[in-house]
Amino acid sequence: MDNIIQDPKEPISRRARRRRLTNSAATCFAYGALITALSFLMWIVLSVIQKGFAGLTLDTLLQMTPPPGSQGGLANAIFGSLYMTFGAMLFATPVGILAGVYLTQHTNQVLRTASVLRFLNDMLLSAPSIVLGLYVYEVYVVNVKHFSAFAGMMALALIALPIMTRTTEDMLRLVPFTLQEAAYGLGATRWEVFSKILLRISKTGLITGVLLAVARISGETAPLLFTALNNQFWSTKLGAPMANLPTVIFQFAMSPYADWQQLAWAGAALIMLWVLALNIIARSLSSSSGPSY
Repeated sequence: MDNIIQDPKEPISRRARRRRLTNSAATCFAYGALITALSFLMWIVLSVIQKGFAGLTLDTLLQMTPPPGSQGGLANAIFGSLYMTFGAMLFATPVGILAGVYLTQHTNQVLRTASVLRFLNDMLLSAPSIVLGLYVYEVYVVNVKHFSAFAGMMALALIALPIMTRTTEDMLRLVPFTLQEAAYGLGATRWEVFSKILLRISKTGLITGVLLAVARISGETAPLLFTALNNQFWSTKLGAPMANLPTVIFQFAMSPYADWQQLAWAGAALIMLWVLALNIIARSLSSSSGPSY
């Protein structure tokens, strides 16, 4: 009788031990991967802090990029990066928001079209940035036969656009459809529902999406190498090559000149601080980005 009672319990006990061992092994593997990733991240951050902050002076922020062996800074590259990032977001933000609204509001009417557009947006979201840069190079730069800041803006906008579309769609889906039905029942038009209800409720989340998109495109180098290239002087012309921090860092870091290498480290520190600040602001906003009625 004891054997009859104990035999069914033995397989259960073995399965429980096996599950505990599997769980412990998976937990150890996860913690190991976390420690490894954080170790490399801290190594990179500390290297940039150690070598980059030493070159962050007032001259770095106010002087132009120098020729080899001369004193200079990164003023034109900083301006070029901000200029092209701002121009790219001027295009990506309204188009991405309107695309997200379309995917949210018209899913029931044109399900197949919305599904295709959502799939294409996901494909664009995961596309390598160098592919988007090559696309702009073949479509625009080759035809106009010169590099330009406008081409750089186009490449950066293609990177930011799917981020804005996905963020907008996710935030608008958090708004209960009953609020929209109530507005329609009171005689509101579709535009009034969009501008006075959806945007007002989701504005914090949309701002978070804008900040994340800016952080995403701020350090892109490959697309700008094929589009905006570089310029050693101060330039505000959309139709001419323009200096930018990622390209200057790439060029100066590969050079044999110590002063250029120091400026490359300083530029890397600037981008790291800029992206860190944007992510901190976005994280703080995301904690309160849920719809408020």
